[in-house]
Amino acid sequence: MPAPPAPSTAAPRRRWRNRLSPTLARDRCYTRSFRSAGLRPASVPLPDGAVVHFWLPPAAATGAKPLHPVLLLHGFGATATWQWAPFLRPLLAAGLAPYVPDLIFFGASASPVADRSPAYQAACVAAAMAALPSSPQRYAVVGVSYGGFVAYHLAHAFPAAVERLVLVAAGVCLEETDLAAGLFAVEDIAEAASLLLPQRPEDLRRLVGLTFCRPPQFMPSCFIRDYIRVMCTENVKEKTELLYALINGRKLSDLPKISQQTLIIWGEQDRVFPLELGSRLKRHLGDTSELIIVKNAGHAINREKPAELCRLIKNYIADPSVKYRDNHKGSWKNAMKRFVGSSLRKVDSSRPLL
Repeated sequence: MPAPPAPSTAAPRRRWRNRLSPTLARDRCYTRSFRSAGLRPASVPLPDGAVVHFWLPPAAATGAKPLHPVLLLHGFGATATWQWAPFLRPLLAAGLAPYVPDLIFFGASASPVADRSPAYQAACVAAAMAALPSSPQRYAVVGVSYGGFVAYHLAHAFPAAVERLVLVAAGVCLEETDLAAGLFAVEDIAEAASLLLPQRPEDLRRLVGLTFCRPPQFMPSCFIRDYIRVMCTENVKEKTELLYALINGRKLSDLPKISQQTLIIWGEQDRVFPLELGSRLKRHLGDTSELIIVKNAGHAINREKPAELCRLIKNYIADPSVKYRDNHKGSWKNAMKRFVGSSLRKVDSSRPLL
């Protein structure tokens, strides 16, 4: 009679590795910060089989009407909790009601549909918002980086729902030809995918160096490997396809204009989406937009300048009377009061940037 197989030690080893994981510990802290701020999770199934995971504000959980509903869309290297945890309490204190989804193939959101375009992401978010109990009829949208692409399509496809827009380091005006022209730190989509979906410590170190104006000096390899294992190994194929759908064949001439008032926020030292793309977007949108440059910040504005970014978002959304560069004297005066004393520099796109 053959001897029974020896019990596997993989499962206990995996449990101990998860218990000692600094990345998972931080993930739990971010989740607790959402819950302690009063937000509650919800999963919204859609007719096409997609499921969008949401964090709902306290007002939505009790069925009350929020004062200023705002939809917060995370970037490519994050989930809802990792991107927005530090912003929740200040936004809530300012009278904003944050709705925070995981985009498709991030966090707990997924879809069986083959469409990988940001337009499909926007359609899923809009459908999920409409399906929520006591969902707001109109809301502001804030999109960071990749989330800004989704926010832009959301504003174009659902103008009745999107009241105003904040785009943070969102290179929606990029063209595929910009890669070969040397505007970016990568030369093609494949290199961009290997950088934004790092599977090796050296790739993550390079990404951090490009993302931050002042990258952290101390990055132990054990922490980097743990971060990659937890944050960068799920849905790699699908996320790579998202990048190809985002960049492949992209032309500025195909980008529609949107009618909503739009605040564009950019890091002065952004090396992922260079500042030229912010200026290009300002020219594309014209008088309905305003470009704000944050000094001493790279692409990771939310990490390097969270207080300034949070203040800009609060001021722009909480006071709908603020319309940048319109002809309303009171609105312009109000905007100037709000930004006085900050380390921000407003840019006229008709003048040189540097």
